[in-house]
Amino acid sequence: MLDNIQTVLIVDDEEINIDILEEILKDDYSITTAFNGVEALEKLRNTDVLPKIILLDVKMPKMDGRELFDIIRVDDNLKRIPVIFITAENESESELLEAGAVDFINKPFKPDIVRLRVRNQIALKNYSDNLEEMVAEKTAEATKILENAVQGLANVIEHRHLESGEHVQRTKLYVKALADHLIENGSIYAEKLIEMQPDVIMKAMAFHDVGKIAIPDRILLKPGKLEPEEYDIMKTHTIRGRQIIHELGDVESSLYLKHCEDICYSHHERWDGMGYPRQLKGEEIPLAARLASIADVYDALVSARVYKSAMPYEEALNVIVNGKGTQFDPVVIDAFVEIFDKFRDISQKYR
Repeated sequence: MLDNIQTVLIVDDEEINIDILEEILKDDYSITTAFNGVEALEKLRNTDVLPKIILLDVKMPKMDGRELFDIIRVDDNLKRIPVIFITAENESESELLEAGAVDFINKPFKPDIVRLRVRNQIALKNYSDNLEEMVAEKTAEATKILENAVQGLANVIEHRHLESGEHVQRTKLYVKALADHLIENGSIYAEKLIEMQPDVIMKAMAFHDVGKIAIPDRILLKPGKLEPEEYDIMKTHTIRGRQIIHELGDVESSLYLKHCEDICYSHHERWDGMGYPRQLKGEEIPLAARLASIADVYDALVSARVYKSAMPYEEALNVIVNGKGTQFDPVVIDAFVEIFDKFRDISQKYR
């Protein structure tokens, strides 16, 4: 099927909602509509031009939004179309994100928010489509372009989070320093890390927070402490990030994408099993993610954010060492302590 035309499919049983969304988006996209899941599915399966994105109401007659979404997710021709749910106040946003939706739009509609979210997700879809084609070519040139594009996307996400894009550069260098030190000093992980290729781990670190592109601004940019429901939504960035990486190519046949997946999906797991999203414990956590966890936490501690000041380096060292055997892998913590001066130098240089 051809899908090079920027078409938006709006599915809602209320005509007024369709009219409003169509008015908001018609200047930038070709709009097609359906009043329930059955009608939408028929259109999807009988079109030569797939939509770039689907705006899908949750509650509808004949076939509701969740039922249609479940069908789309397992259909080989449709499963890569991003879905933004149209939600009411009493519907669980975190549940929809965990199910695989890329985002949601609340009623009543705010035109600027609708346009931005549709534009961002279509841009990401275009990134994904183009990158997948390049990965399939299996050429060195395509691999380089993929890495550059991923780095660029990672920087976009950091800027959206009101952080310097150099957060990505710093965390990449931290994980490379840890991996190199563990190899050079003959640690129990040395042989495994050689096979994993530290240079590839370093490049994959750029994608650790890619799933934050699916987190609403009201949560991502909130200056204070998140409420429990907001924190549940924030935690879904690991799940959404893994989904995005799987859209880029075959994870099992690419060491680079495998490291991207391991880091993105598991860098918030804890050594004691109290992390998320899967509560992995100890060496169940991929080794690349265990390196990434220390790098990410350290950089968060010593960097100023909208809601806090930067922590002094020695204090950050103590915080991380206190997590040895609970939050962090003890072997990797020992390596971190041994090269702490290198971490501090990286932090100071890339500001």
